[in-house]
Amino acid sequence: MTRKRLPRKNRPAAPGAGPDIDAMIRVDHAGEYGAVRIYQGQLAVLERRKEANRAARTIRHMAAQEQRHLEAFDAFVNARKVRPTALEPVWRIAGFALGAATAALGEKAAFACTAAVEDVIDEHYASQLAALGDDEPELAAAVSEFRADEAAHRRTALEEGAEQAPAYRLLSGTIKAGCRLAIRLSERI
Repeated sequence: MTRKRLPRKNRPAAPGAGPDIDAMIRVDHAGEYGAVRIYQGQLAVLERRKEANRAARTIRHMAAQEQRHLEAFDAFVNARKVRPTALEPVWRIAGFALGAATAALGEKAAFACTAAVEDVIDEHYASQLAALGDDEPELAAAVSEFRADEAAHRRTALEEGAEQAPAYRLLSGTIKAGCRLAIRLSERI
């Protein structure tokens, strides 16, 4: 049986051949989708608590920025005909559940989630920018802009007391490990 060869743009880049742009777009699209779902989960819990109105306002603002990021990566996916991750149904449930669970632990835990996720995304976007170099200026500009937003989200989360969340180090470390795994899986699947 002969194997059908994928068109060049859909094959993984050969080692040393430069970045796999499709994988970058796929994982960034998945990540922004996951971020939107995390914030939706957090808001579903926090908006029911009167004492959490300030936190909910802050999270709504960050969620709106993540929605804008997702729309930009939707455009990249469609324009370049990049296959989105097949894990989208998993990220739909997992993102919402992570957001709702951390918000159920309290505002500080919700912000701890944001700080952990954004820390990993900052590292991820930094490595993408280094790999892109001067190639793909439109993609690099989007990644650079969104990286700045993600760093601002992390700073906001820390200012809102993320590090005061119960079992912060354990919560943060677990969320970071999950994010790193999600990135690796979404690049490939």
